[in-house]
Amino acid sequence: MTDELDAAGILDPHLRACYLRCKRLLAEHDRSYYFASLLLPPAKRPHVQAIYGFARHADEMVDGTDTAGFGPWRDRIVADLKAGDTSDDIGRALLHTMRTWDIPVHLVEAFLDAMASDLVVASYETYADLEVYMHGAAGTLALEIAPVLGARSAEATEAMRLMGIAFQLTNILRDVGDDLRRGRVYLPAEDLRRFGVTELRPGPEFRELITFEIARARELYRRARAGVPLLHRTGRQTALAGMQLYGGILGAIERADYDVLSRRVGVGAGRQLAIALPAYLRSLAARIG
Repeated sequence: MTDELDAAGILDPHLRACYLRCKRLLAEHDRSYYFASLLLPPAKRPHVQAIYGFARHADEMVDGTDTAGFGPWRDRIVADLKAGDTSDDIGRALLHTMRTWDIPVHLVEAFLDAMASDLVVASYETYADLEVYMHGAAGTLALEIAPVLGARSAEATEAMRLMGIAFQLTNILRDVGDDLRRGRVYLPAEDLRRFGVTELRPGPEFRELITFEIARARELYRRARAGVPLLHRTGRQTALAGMQLYGGILGAIERADYDVLSRRVGVGAGRQLAIALPAYLRSLAARIG
């Protein structure tokens, strides 16, 4: 990544180490976002990796063993970002990215509020309620990367927000079993009632429920893809590849016969490479063009 940091003009040794930590977090915990970030020009990659590396750090705190430490950390980070200085390594890379791309702090604050809600909210009554959460948990992140990808219009920015919500709904569908074991049910209660699902267990009702939610997610991806041509040419392949990689999880759920209760399905490395390599070549052509 040192060449990428050089390209981005990030020369301070400590700041470079902060960005490298974000990159490692993203590469270790979310290969889809990491692969998609590599499709950007080198000067832009560290900034996307800082945004999603920060998000991954927060998510790991909420879902890991340091839940008690999340609240104080969140309050300290938000105060630091508003003050314009922080000693937190993850926060320092994010703060530099926010300054570089004029990203407002309220997006980070809304994201952290959504993460905090995971510690106290175990279910959602309606899809509208869930949509508010998904905007905070992922729509905000997509809005943060929107200027890096070259979104310069309200339509393009809204398409990126919808992309983030599609990612989050896909995550929810993939992680039904894991979340259930944590005591959380993100699938809206109104949808469970609609399909006669009284408890989350295999069966025709559960299959119809997941089929319905998959169709909902695919519609979000369709609407998000419509805005991709409005991005800067060097950002389009990152958005498209991200949607292909994450959207591929929906197909994997179908091929697994909708078993998201006993297993965590995903897109295999071979399929990821089949998506990433052509996209990388197209991204190179876009930079030349």
